Amino acid sequence: MPQTNPPFMSGVPELLVLQLLSRQEMYGYELVKQIHLVTGEVIKLGEGVVYPALHGLEKSGALKARRRKVNGRTRVYYGVTRKGEQRLEALTSDWRRINGGVKSALAEPSSA
Repeated sequence: MPQTNPPFMSGVPELLVLQLLSRQEMYGYELVKQIHLVTGEVIKLGEGVVYPALHGLEKSGALKARRRKVNGRTRVYYGVTRKGEQRLEALTSDWRRINGGVKSALAEPSSA
């Protein structure tokens, strides 16, 4: 059985949270479900990972939070700020570069 949060996942929660919230506002548990869904069920981040990421991003100014009443319940919805958009651009660039490097390292060596 694969690990839920292997050590190499550092930075992934922040990237995924910002990416999903750049598309639309969501509340915490909705994000937990969406991360699992959009990653083809490969990445499953629990509430104990997602909520601290949300709170840290909000504290840094990358997210804004607002309370909304939905079906008689109050939920905190998060959205990306301009600072969050800039952070997402930087993280995306870093992860694309890292992904390219890992793909190169895992590729079959070419015969020279």
